[in-house]
Amino acid sequence: MSSRPSLPPPPPPVEIRTWPDREAMLADRALILGALVRMHIGPGRLGVLVMWAGLAAFGWLLVGSGLVMVEQAADFFSGIAGFVSLLLGAGALIPAVILVALHLARDREIRALLAQWGELGHDPERDRELRLPGVSLVWLLLSFVLAAGGLALCVIGPASARPGDDTYGMVALIMGLGMVAWLTGLIGAAKAWAHRRWVLRVLMAPAPLDAPAHR
Repeated sequence: MSSRPSLPPPPPPVEIRTWPDREAMLADRALILGALVRMHIGPGRLGVLVMWAGLAAFGWLLVGSGLVMVEQAADFFSGIAGFVSLLLGAGALIPAVILVALHLARDREIRALLAQWGELGHDPERDRELRLPGVSLVWLLLSFVLAAGGLALCVIGPASARPGDDTYGMVALIMGLGMVAWLTGLIGAAKAWAHRRWVLRVLMAPAPLDAPAHR
């Protein structure tokens, strides 16, 4: 059984809302938005993304090493070792890619719920706790470092390769690791930007946009 918390439902339609008053609605809104924000850019989510990126990097390291061994194989056993490394790398890389894809799909659902619950009304006091500028900055800085380092590997790898000394497998290994870091950085930066945009468009939108609590 997965330990991942389930997502809350969207807010009920106006005609079936049962909140006794606006304060009750705002209290529920703040509770659910707090949980959604933690699911989106909480420290735990950053750790999970880095862990999956590490798994993908480890998988590609095995795949790249296998390519190098197959390319430089001097005998049958070296070729077999390279093939085994390729299989092991694929066994780590493919699940990591699937998990990241699921992570991105869940993020889309979370962002939709954040918009729906946020538009119920305005609560400046409680909303201030949801902005998390420090957490967003950590996401952004770490993402920038990963993306910049990954892009550097993608450029430096093939540019510094010496014909006759560096194999195609080695170049592919370096570029693959750089691509993993670059994509991870892009995902992290996109999450930080999405959170900031939500804060500006929903939490800091003009008060007249408030929706009624119930009918």
